[in-house]
Amino acid sequence: MSKPSKYLLLSLPTSIVPSHHRDEALEAVSATVSPDNGSATSFPIPEFKIGTLDALVQQADELSKLEASCQSVVAKVSDALKNIVEDETQIEQMKVVNDKPVDQYLRTFQWDKVKYRADKSLAELIDMLQKEASSIDNDIRFKYSQYNQVKNTLSTLQRKQTGNLSTKSLASVVDPKSIIQDSEYIETHLVAVPVQLVKDFLKTYETVAPMVVPRSAQLVASDSEFTLYAVTAFKKHSTEFVHKCREQKWIPRDFKYVEGGKEEERKEVERVGGDERKVWGETLRLACTAWSEAVMVWIHILVLRVFVETVLRYGLPLDFVCALVRTQTTKQVDRAKQNLENKYSYLAGNAFGRDKKGRMQRDDPGEMHPGGEGSADYTPYVFYEFEFN
Repeated sequence: MSKPSKYLLLSLPTSIVPSHHRDEALEAVSATVSPDNGSATSFPIPEFKIGTLDALVQQADELSKLEASCQSVVAKVSDALKNIVEDETQIEQMKVVNDKPVDQYLRTFQWDKVKYRADKSLAELIDMLQKEASSIDNDIRFKYSQYNQVKNTLSTLQRKQTGNLSTKSLASVVDPKSIIQDSEYIETHLVAVPVQLVKDFLKTYETVAPMVVPRSAQLVASDSEFTLYAVTAFKKHSTEFVHKCREQKWIPRDFKYVEGGKEEERKEVERVGGDERKVWGETLRLACTAWSEAVMVWIHILVLRVFVETVLRYGLPLDFVCALVRTQTTKQVDRAKQNLENKYSYLAGNAFGRDKKGRMQRDDPGEMHPGGEGSADYTPYVFYEFEFN
């Protein structure tokens, strides 16, 4: 399976080229990134309604948190797919966005003007995207939980059919004739004894508690790990007998004969198995849809982040180029970012300078971020890095 691509979504002012033309600015960005590090393509971003500076600063913070939340939703859906489909190749084929492979969706991205009208305010768009991400999260969490419940129920029933004598259902093992039923004074106890303790059991079971019927132990069944015995004891000492069995590491088995119980168990396994297959299909369909929708919400949030940060960074009037850079390795990402930083360090003003030999050096970018938050990652251009797992 091929490694997932890594992406940079970045914006720079068109003033990086003398003509201020977007196509030429994109060519300059592509040349700076270098084909050895990745390919850069145009990424269209609408011009949204811009409010006050204070509102933009607050929205930048909201979008940062919302993107992290949406990334978590995408990861959660991806994990659900991995847990219900074992074939990784098959999973990758299912991960399409709006009926397109992820890379094609990104390279042909267009803002969804039907769902998120660009003439709405940024606050309204953020609210819509937040609600949609939350809805996707709730839907997949509910359905995946439902699937796990049915799956666990089926596993429990199957273990009862196929486990050893200490855990499996005894409906198909015990002959009702070997069980004393409806007696006022005595009852039969079924005890699963580990094979290595059988000799000790036969020597001592009569004396571990009062009023155990002598020589009453009857062999009922055995497997590679346990031997099942039926032992008769008086009811008034039954609790003590069961307790003593546990102390000896013999396993008392609860059993009540029910007419037709074996057939009922078989039908129950078939019924729950049918439910499991049905819910599996529903969960798979929802997970595929949810992954597509969650990724679309995520990318639309990223677009808003780029737009808001671009306005805050470069100011008005808006005149910028947005590019999507696709790379394959972390080294390529790092080299691409370093090339961009070297080329466009002047955009950061006092945040970057050069030493006496002309080498670029970083001043204290913490001055540009109150409290120094995010200062270690400050770059002279707007960028957001992401990938899909």
